[in-house]
Amino acid sequence: MVKENCGVVGIFSLSGTNVVPMAIDALRALQHRGQEAWGIAIPNKTPLKKLGLVSAASSEFKKISEEYKSSSVIGHVRYSTMGRSSLENAQPLKVKDLCVAHNGTIANVQELSNLVGGCSFTPQNASDTLVAAQRLVSLISENGQMGKALSILKNEMIGSYCFTFISDDNSVYAARDPKGFRPMVLGHKESDDTFIVASESSAISAVGAKLQRDVSPGELIRLSKNGLETERFSDDATRAHCSFEFTYFAHPSSKMEGTNIYVSRKRIGQFLAKKFPIPDADLVIPVPDSARPAALGYAQELGVSFDEGLLKDRYSKKGPLRSFIEPHQTDRVEINRWIIPIREIIDGRHVVVIDDSLVRGTSSKAIIKALRRAGARKISMLITYPQINFPCYAGIDFPSQQELATYTNGKDMTPDEITEMVRRDIGADFLGYNDAENLANAVGIPKDSMCFTCSSGNYDSLGVTPDFKSREEIKGEAS
Repeated sequence: MVKENCGVVGIFSLSGTNVVPMAIDALRALQHRGQEAWGIAIPNKTPLKKLGLVSAASSEFKKISEEYKSSSVIGHVRYSTMGRSSLENAQPLKVKDLCVAHNGTIANVQELSNLVGGCSFTPQNASDTLVAAQRLVSLISENGQMGKALSILKNEMIGSYCFTFISDDNSVYAARDPKGFRPMVLGHKESDDTFIVASESSAISAVGAKLQRDVSPGELIRLSKNGLETERFSDDATRAHCSFEFTYFAHPSSKMEGTNIYVSRKRIGQFLAKKFPIPDADLVIPVPDSARPAALGYAQELGVSFDEGLLKDRYSKKGPLRSFIEPHQTDRVEINRWIIPIREIIDGRHVVVIDDSLVRGTSSKAIIKALRRAGARKISMLITYPQINFPCYAGIDFPSQQELATYTNGKDMTPDEITEMVRRDIGADFLGYNDAENLANAVGIPKDSMCFTCSSGNYDSLGVTPDFKSREEIKGEAS
């Protein structure tokens, strides 16, 4: 299984405006979706790709904008769940006259590789994006049109995907998978008649454009000199929106599936308070940063004090980054070292800590130890996301069971027994997980229209029965 949960953008200006500076700003607004590498592509030129954060190349922005001057562009920020961090694995990728940027997972990538005449796929020498692009180019050459090619490819390809493409004829395309696993939105900037598609509306706001709507699952958008054109390559009516986007991944300013992420997270906290009304709590604190709205909602619902008891050191090298999307455990530990408790807030109090998720337990252990050192009398930890028991094969980086905090090593345990095992492991006095129905109700999306596979183990929405492997096997690092 090969997976990338990243950020993509595609921009086309009908007025001929150079949109490369806009693409850079949009990618900076999507940086929370990927910290490893970034890149842009314009027609008839090799894509530009760089390792690290977009902002690290700020001294080169003017030069890049001049050298890659174009009225059409696509871009990508990378968060890998497969392969090593290298420019070779960075996107966009070019296949013949088509460049592609991808956010999602192709679960049957080996099978798809066989269709393009190669059984040589390995995590070290290719990516699911490259294989999908090669197959798509082949289908376009056979069928003549992007829409027809995608309508065939969707039946061959299992998984989640949002694509942006740019062709050498100066057209920008965007496609969202039929079940809507990954988000994608459409915006327009009236001042220079520019259309933008992006993973999140935060990117649209960042460039001064106005959000128009979500890209519909199964929709193909074309942006060209003819303006905005749209068609459907799938009529699948079932939905499987990633629930993890609402608790962690998406930017709080974004609007997704008709709901603002900040408001949704605050409501999740309110609903969590109804599920776990801890009576003797002195203080509610968030784990920075994505859990802050939920913690505020929880505190307001119960009438308990809310405060910032944990702060990130944003001046350390790793402090400002998001630990979960770092590919290596040593980097996650380094980031969490720089979450600092405030003793004057914590000392002698029963602290309710709200976190967005508990995946590997790395952050939770570090935070609880730090709170103990700061004098917390009692620590209750509440998680806005349900108990994660299974790997994700829809683009989030927990691809093996062994790395999960809930891993039982084959021992048959109930969910409550697993919760108790994790509680002891992280050192909390109490641990409570949200449940899928509670989360869905808070967000306002029907539970059966959201993906909770990592909690339930039901992979029907992906259409695949996974072969569980170790992280080393999946990442291509096994000896």
